[in-house]
Amino acid sequence: MTSTALDAPRESRGLRQRLRRLADAAVTPLDLDDVLDVFHPLRAGTELRGRIVEVRPETADSATLVIKPGRDWSGHVPGQYLRVGVDVDGVRLWRTYSLTHGPRRDGCISITVKAIPDGLVSGYLVRRARVGEMIQIAQADGEFVLPDPLPAKLLLVTAGSGITPVIGMLRNLYSRAVAPAIDITLVHVNVTEDSAIFRDELRAHGEAGHLRLVERYDDRDGMLDVAELETLVPDLDERLAYACGPAGLLDALEAHHEARGLDLTTERFRPVVLGETGEGGTVSFASGQVVDSDGSTPILDAGESVGVLMPSGCRIGVCFGCVLPLQAGAVRDLRNGAITVAVPGETGPEGIAIQTCINAAAGPCTIKV
Repeated sequence: MTSTALDAPRESRGLRQRLRRLADAAVTPLDLDDVLDVFHPLRAGTELRGRIVEVRPETADSATLVIKPGRDWSGHVPGQYLRVGVDVDGVRLWRTYSLTHGPRRDGCISITVKAIPDGLVSGYLVRRARVGEMIQIAQADGEFVLPDPLPAKLLLVTAGSGITPVIGMLRNLYSRAVAPAIDITLVHVNVTEDSAIFRDELRAHGEAGHLRLVERYDDRDGMLDVAELETLVPDLDERLAYACGPAGLLDALEAHHEARGLDLTTERFRPVVLGETGEGGTVSFASGQVVDSDGSTPILDAGESVGVLMPSGCRIGVCFGCVLPLQAGAVRDLRNGAITVAVPGETGPEGIAIQTCINAAAGPCTIKV
């Protein structure tokens, strides 16, 4: 190869760098990326974002958001979740929602959100988000996915918004040219019939023979006792089981299946926490904010309540996206009560790494953020 050929890529890089410097100078005090963020925010090679293209109400307190992701979106496996960052009253907050879409020719993705009481992000997304709005997104994650190959028999147990990862599974399974040979029973629990997300779609799957649907409504049938599964699902022991819903239901299901020697895969939207917690304390952030926090409030939530911008992810202690240094003081792990103590001068200049989503103050403490 000649030296001229070797020099060509180097000269091309040099030309691009010179053009970049000229473009940056032309838009000073901004830089070229600032301008591109306005006109082409979904381009490759930048912070991953999504544009809301549709907000579709599902029930009185839930909605599906259809999102056009940036070009660096890597796709997902049905059942996985998505981290979403939105700016609420000037503070960027991150939450995690299951992906609910099936295959789409337009490349869009969707999440379905149920507004919870006092939920800053869920309330915003259901009632205030608008078409055209840009939001931050992360790549899909999560292990609540079906095995490959599929089992012969499957049991799905969902309650409330716990249907969201499962609807994504079903939409992808039954979009195939040839329906999969799998026997599915879905036990779906809700407080009332009107509150059931995807009610009509699930019934359509049942009528098409894709699954056996067992609907349970608390106001009609009473609270589900997991012991009833033996009657509702006579071949329970033959089915690989997946469940998603409130912690109480999942705890009961896990105990039930463990006692019978059965496998169960669960997806939780909240961490499993102790019944009793400590007294809490004052949380000081290196950025200057201070908040008094009780012993049951995660440091992540306490910080967000006073406008501290903190990294986060799953918010249940799984992904380690919320790790920050504890520089001084003590915190308590809400899952098991374990105390972590950082003593200035003894724990090193960076402190001790803790997960802020599942640790609460156990006295005065300082967090570096």
